[in-house]
Amino acid sequence: MLNGLFAPRTVTRRAIIARALPLLVWLACFPSLRAADAPDRTIVFFGDSLTAGYGLDDPATDAYPARIQKKIDDARLPYRVVNAGLSGETTAGGLRRIDWILRQPIDVFVLALGANDGLRGIEPAVSRANLQAVLDRVRAKNPAAKLVVAGMMMPASMGADYARDFAAIFPAVAEKNRATLIPFLLENVAAHPDLNQADGIHPTAEGHAIVAETVWKTLRPLL
Repeated sequence: MLNGLFAPRTVTRRAIIARALPLLVWLACFPSLRAADAPDRTIVFFGDSLTAGYGLDDPATDAYPARIQKKIDDARLPYRVVNAGLSGETTAGGLRRIDWILRQPIDVFVLALGANDGLRGIEPAVSRANLQAVLDRVRAKNPAAKLVVAGMMMPASMGADYARDFAAIFPAVAEKNRATLIPFLLENVAAHPDLNQADGIHPTAEGHAIVAETVWKTLRPLL
């Protein structure tokens, strides 16, 4: 008799589903709880060494995309940041590798290429065409993605005409694609020796913190 009282009962699959159903329905009513545990949207920062965090001791923590992820986490937003920066990348190089990046769904695409084109004196019309082609491919794969274009500038040593034509690339590309423009990615960092590494080009960790603030001001309203 005692064995019959304490013997385990067989639980049918139907019983398990019946017990779990109320919990599943409750979770469905509160998507924010699920999103907090598993981000379901992706932000891609597609750039060069400035994005990759060249020269930093720990780019995975100190580069500006990583700092943006920290801000996103603190705000409990359901986004995952992908740092697709590659040192030495030009707009032409970016165009060659964009299809590889587009193997994943993208909700926000931040285009931060062009600095290496400028330093090499590449014709602005060529750089602009490459940037447009990159955005065309992003749009084709992710029609609903929000686009952000990060502006760059060249020093006067490149020539006044070239510096002017180069700077004009980014607002023109942003306007054509109805993208949000970050006027200058290195605002308050470029030409500040204390915020750049010895090469005078790549920001220090402190410089990246300022870049992250500049980017966040533009990016946060889109999220």
